[in-house]
Amino acid sequence: MGSKSLTFRVTRQKPELVRPAKSTPRECKLLSDIDDQEGLRFQIPVIQFYSSDDGRRDPVKVIREAIAKALVFYYPFAGRLRECAGRKLVVDCTGEGVMFIEADAEVTLEQFGEELQPPFPCLEELLYDVPDSAGVLHCPLLLIQVTRLRCGGFIFALRLNHTMSDAAGLVQFMNAVGEIARGASAPSVLPVWQRELLNARDPPRVTCTHHEYDEVADTKGTIIPPDDMVHRSFFFGPTEVSALRKSIPLDISRKCSTFEVLTACLWRCRTIALQPEPNEEVRVLCIVNARSKFDPPLPQGYYGNAFAFPVALTTAGELCKSPLGYALELVNKAKCDVTEDYMKSVADLMVIKGRPHFTVVRTYLVSDVTRAGFNEVDFGWGKPAYGGPAKGGVGAIPGVASFYIPFKNKNGEKGIVVPICLPGFAMDEFVRELENLLSNNLHSSIDDRSTFVRSAL
Repeated sequence: MGSKSLTFRVTRQKPELVRPAKSTPRECKLLSDIDDQEGLRFQIPVIQFYSSDDGRRDPVKVIREAIAKALVFYYPFAGRLRECAGRKLVVDCTGEGVMFIEADAEVTLEQFGEELQPPFPCLEELLYDVPDSAGVLHCPLLLIQVTRLRCGGFIFALRLNHTMSDAAGLVQFMNAVGEIARGASAPSVLPVWQRELLNARDPPRVTCTHHEYDEVADTKGTIIPPDDMVHRSFFFGPTEVSALRKSIPLDISRKCSTFEVLTACLWRCRTIALQPEPNEEVRVLCIVNARSKFDPPLPQGYYGNAFAFPVALTTAGELCKSPLGYALELVNKAKCDVTEDYMKSVADLMVIKGRPHFTVVRTYLVSDVTRAGFNEVDFGWGKPAYGGPAKGGVGAIPGVASFYIPFKNKNGEKGIVVPICLPGFAMDEFVRELENLLSNNLHSSIDDRSTFVRSAL
C-alpha cells in the first residue's frame, strides 16, 4: 500500500494546557515590527517522525515534562497575544500554557513507507486542530501532539503561531525541549527576546524598494483556491541539480547556489503551468534569514522572526520565453537586496502602511529550511527519520508557498525535497515542464528519468 493512501486510527486524549514548571514573570512583551506583519499571522505546522529505541520510556511523559521545564525559559510561549493601537501585537505573559495532546496511532513507522515526505497521510489526525485554538489572538501560541506508534516509535507534531518565531527560532525552542528531555537542567542556548532590535526607526522612513508589499488587484480570482488543489513532493538530488545547471550558462551557474537554481527553475515551470496572461506581472518571494546581515549580528538565542521576503519580478511572457538564466539572475539579485538597512526599511513600512500582507497575486514563495535544523532535533530517541514542515502551500493563501527540506531518498542519496501545491490541471503541466527540463540534460536512460517521476508521486 502506498503511504499516501495509508489510513489508520488515532486515539487522542483530551487536549490539556502545559504550563511552565515554575512561576514565570507576569508582564507584557511587544513583538517586533517584523513579527506582527499580516503575512505572519497564521499557524505553521511541523512534524517529526522518530524510531523506537527499544527502551521503556514513554515519549509522551518525557516530552510533556520537558516542555513544562523549557517554558520556564521560553515563558512568552505560555502567554497569549493581544492587539494594541496601530495593530501592534503584544504577548501577555499569562503563563496559561501551550496546548498539548497525547495520542496513540494504530500504525507503525514502517507503514509510512521508505521515503517520508509531505504530504503525510492522516495529518489532521496527527496534528489535531482543537476547536477555537487556531486564532492569532487570545489562543495558545503552540499546539503540540505526541502520538505513540505501534512499533514503539512516535510522531511529534507542532503548530506555531508564526508571529512568535521563524524556523530558526522554533528549532531553537525544540532543541531546548530536546536537551531538557535528555537530562539537561537548562538549554545550552538561552533565549533572547530583544524584539526592539527589529522595530521601526523613529521617525519611520522607507529607504528601500519593497515590491513584495505592492498592492496588486486580483483580476483573475487567483487567490481563491480551486477545489482540486493537488499536493506532491519532488526530490532533487545531485543528479537533478546538475541537470538543471546544464540549462544555464556556465558563468551564471558558477556564482549561483542550489537554492537559486531550484527557485528559478520551479518559478518558471510553475508560471508556465498556471498560464497567466503574457503581460501580467509574476513574482517569486525568497525568504532570506537576515540574522547575519546586522552589524553586530543579532544575538545568539534571538528567536523572533528575522527574515525578509525579497522579490524577483517580471512579466509572465518574459519569464516563460526566456532561458532559465534570466530567472536565475533575477532571483540572485533579489537575495542580494537584503541588508540591515533593508530590514529596517521593512519595519518602517509596516508601521507606515498598517502592517500589510505581502503580495500573493501571481506570487510564488519559497523558504529554504535545509539548514534550519529540524532534522537534528533529538528528544532522547536520536535524530528524526523526517523532520520539517508538515506540508507545502501553508499560510493564509493555500498553494503560494513551498519549502526546501533536507532529505535522503531510499537509495541513501542526499538531496532536497520540495512539496508543491497546485490546481490539478496545472500540476500535470508542471510535471511535464520539469521533466522536459531535466530529461533534456540528464542524457541518461529512461530508468533514471522514471525514478524522478516515481519520487514525485
